[in-house]
Amino acid sequence: MRQSPPLHGRDAELAALTAVLDLPGATARDGRGPDSAARPGADPAARAGADPAARAGADIPFRAADIARRPGASTPVLVLSGDPGLGRTALAEWAVRSFDAGPVLYVRASRAESGLPRSGAHALRCAAGGLPGTGAVGVPEPGTTPQWLLRLLTVAAAGSPLLVCVDDAHLWDPPSRAALGFAARRLHAAGPVRLVLTVARQHAADPDFAALPHLPLAPLDPASADALLDDTSTGPVDPAVRRELLEEAEGNPALLRALVDRLSPAELSGERGLPGPLADAETLRTVAGAHLSGLTAGAADLLLLVAAAHEHDPEGGGADIELVLGAAARFGRAQDAPARDGIPDVLVMSDGRFRFTSPVLRRAVHACARPDRRRAAHGALAHVLEREGHGLVALLHRAWSVAGYAPPIAGRLSAAASDPSVPASRRQRSAAYARAAELTADGPERVGHLTAAAEQALLAGRAREARHLVGRARHTAAPAVVRGRSAWVRGILALRDGPADDAGETLLLARSLLAPDDPARALLAGLAAAEAAWATGDAVACLRALNAADRTVVPVRVPAVVERAPAPAGAALATVAHRTAVRPDAPAQGARAAGPSLPRDYLNGMRAMLERDFVRAVPWLRRVVEHAWEEDAPERLLWSGAAALLLGEVPAACRIGARTLAAARSVGPTASVPRALELLAYAELRTGRHARARAHAEEGLRTAHLYGQSNVAAHHHAVLALTASIADEPDLVAHHAAAALATARRHGLLQAATLAEWALARAELGRGRPSEAAARLGPLVRPGPDGGHFAVRMLAMPCYVEAAVLAGQRDHASAVVDEFALWARFGADTQAPAQLARCRALVADADRADALYESALVLHARAGGDFEQARTRLLYGKWLRRRRRLREARACLRDALVAFERCGARIWADQARAELRANGAAPAAPSAGELEGLTPQQLRIARCVAEGATNREVALYLSVSPRTVDYHLRKVFAVLGVRSRVELSRMVEQAEKNGAQL
Repeated sequence: MRQSPPLHGRDAELAALTAVLDLPGATARDGRGPDSAARPGADPAARAGADPAARAGADIPFRAADIARRPGASTPVLVLSGDPGLGRTALAEWAVRSFDAGPVLYVRASRAESGLPRSGAHALRCAAGGLPGTGAVGVPEPGTTPQWLLRLLTVAAAGSPLLVCVDDAHLWDPPSRAALGFAARRLHAAGPVRLVLTVARQHAADPDFAALPHLPLAPLDPASADALLDDTSTGPVDPAVRRELLEEAEGNPALLRALVDRLSPAELSGERGLPGPLADAETLRTVAGAHLSGLTAGAADLLLLVAAAHEHDPEGGGADIELVLGAAARFGRAQDAPARDGIPDVLVMSDGRFRFTSPVLRRAVHACARPDRRRAAHGALAHVLEREGHGLVALLHRAWSVAGYAPPIAGRLSAAASDPSVPASRRQRSAAYARAAELTADGPERVGHLTAAAEQALLAGRAREARHLVGRARHTAAPAVVRGRSAWVRGILALRDGPADDAGETLLLARSLLAPDDPARALLAGLAAAEAAWATGDAVACLRALNAADRTVVPVRVPAVVERAPAPAGAALATVAHRTAVRPDAPAQGARAAGPSLPRDYLNGMRAMLERDFVRAVPWLRRVVEHAWEEDAPERLLWSGAAALLLGEVPAACRIGARTLAAARSVGPTASVPRALELLAYAELRTGRHARARAHAEEGLRTAHLYGQSNVAAHHHAVLALTASIADEPDLVAHHAAAALATARRHGLLQAATLAEWALARAELGRGRPSEAAARLGPLVRPGPDGGHFAVRMLAMPCYVEAAVLAGQRDHASAVVDEFALWARFGADTQAPAQLARCRALVADADRADALYESALVLHARAGGDFEQARTRLLYGKWLRRRRRLREARACLRDALVAFERCGARIWADQARAELRANGAAPAAPSAGELEGLTPQQLRIARCVAEGATNREVALYLSVSPRTVDYHLRKVFAVLGVRSRVELSRMVEQAEKNGAQL
């Protein structure tokens, strides 16, 4: 038998068990429990009451490398709860194998015996039968079970360590459960007994277990599930197959293992297609069958009715009790089941609805039922729903109640799903179209239904369902418009979770197929293709997609402007017009659009922007912004927000982002929520409100993963890296930047990659490493195909100028300032004029720098934004201190410190404090030990050297000469009595651990 995989993602649970078992550190650390067969009473197959078949896999490996014994933290009892398949039994087995201090009593409860009085207590007595003295305890009598069980444990322990493990303790009979809870609360009287119980999640709050220490099991996180898949599979797993398996399992380790066991090596490697459905009845029975065994026929019928009532909305609020009971009157023995057998424990009742305790259980009940019984359940539900006039839902259940092809029902389903006046969710409409396809024999008509189902699933945020549906929607005889809609769905799926180049080409194909019969959707496909090109940083392809989106535009008039905006040559859209043929049908200047058309205005504005025709671009984009206050469609509002950002109207972009988010949450589609949060996060970032940007990006990251939008998640990671780069959070910067770059490089997302690299560089600059920051930023700000994203590089350019000057690369910095000046004149970035003055001050001679810094501060006061203004004050304060204008430097640095603290820029605030200490404006921070003899300047140099900086780098960072650094470093060595930089690093590190603040 293949060895079971390690317990991935269960470090917290293993730590809790380690504390309960009071394991020695070596046992917990070596990653594998001791050989159970070598311990007294540790062979489960040899114990009465154990399940030999379940224990056949001898050694179950586990990962607990970072768990050690915690003195004083142990507790004698732990209750592990969770849904089927999450690993309750695996953890119980780990505890059994790991406990080597004494005997182990292991009992697995059975539903078949739950009706027998005191059967659980008898099972535990049988398990303890081989231990000395337990035979004299006798058998429990009615009414004495609690005291009897406590006495049994006392005798079995005999003053030595004893582990009692009861798996599925909730299945014990009521008297035995009560006795188990009684004993668990009084284990101190039973000697050194350790008790580990596992129960179903819904039973953790039962009176018998509620007062005991409890640890619920959650689904595995994606990284742990991915590692489990690698350990479970015996060969390579194709990336697409891996994604399917992980999404299907939803963090359930048992289901993931069952899915892998079902597939052949050819299917795992992608050589053959995956079977459908991926989790079939047998797979689900493997995971949840044991939890559904032993049910009466009436209870099984009741569960099937509830599962069928869930089918049209699996993640909804449950099945209406009145509906289920009404249908039960027409369905077998379910009608009397609640009164006769009670409600099965896998169901809960609340707010007038039945709910399964686990989605795996619901899926197993529905999939494992006989097809005729499943159809009969849907028919009974349809009868009740039709009588009450429930429209599409009733029709869906009626469709599920028939076998074979049924074109009339398929037509009714399709008509109801396409009728906006019929109340239904997008998920329900998708299910209706999909069932209509199954009932349809005609190939092209079936493709049309599948395509419509995929569109609704996409809008509902069900990317995986949409991908499966559109994958089945292939037929050469399908009309062009249907094939175009299918291509549109595939293109949008790739745009959100796939290579952006592929998405762009697919969307352009969709545009050409849709143009003759559905020009409105063709226009949207072209705009989406332009969005894909924008994400890749290909301005030429972006303009080409916009031109393809609308080849024949009626001449329009645009509002007059006072003067032509300057062309930012080499900036966001610098060289595009020279590399692209001029559009022959360009709208004439002075025409006006016929009627309000936000998509067309956005297209015209973006195209004019890319063609450097800013006279026409600005009025059109401003109209797009104005549309926002009349719109409630998230997709249209996203265009308005993008236009506001392009125009530099950042406060308006923030308002539009908030409006977009509200619309996506209230009227949908919900799939727009991650992109609405992306717009809002970027807008907040541009205003300098980093904490708000971080909050929105964190929520956006969660929703992007929820809706399968990895490309959108990459942008949220980039925003989080940028927000972390202003604080002393290098680990967060590295984590989010790496996550953004992993997706960006795989899917060609140059915009996200540029933002992530900028975040890494800004973190380096904040930590006083300008050379590293300049090296990382240099490629981003250079023009040409190998540079950063054309619309982002200008935002990063001030950071590069600062890093290059501090790194002694003044010539390199000067080369980009003139280009940045064109961007600042354009007006799309309110911070740019002040940043330009700061950049000029950095590269200017001493005679001009003073006035330029003062000018920058005046411009900052107009634009607002604490962070950028504080950076200018910090640089100005350094410049003043270097020229011995200490009083002015002190005021400037104090203002910078306050601003940095206000916006949460801790690492930059540390720089300001260090400058103030070097300026003599503040006493050195409390230090410890031998470092007390150093001056503030010597402390700063010691820290820089300890971090690995060379003398030249220290000089650049502190704005002093290398000779000054050499002088102070010799003093540091003499005071501390060290002979090398290595010794100095160790001493500084130790001082920091002891509380010194350098």
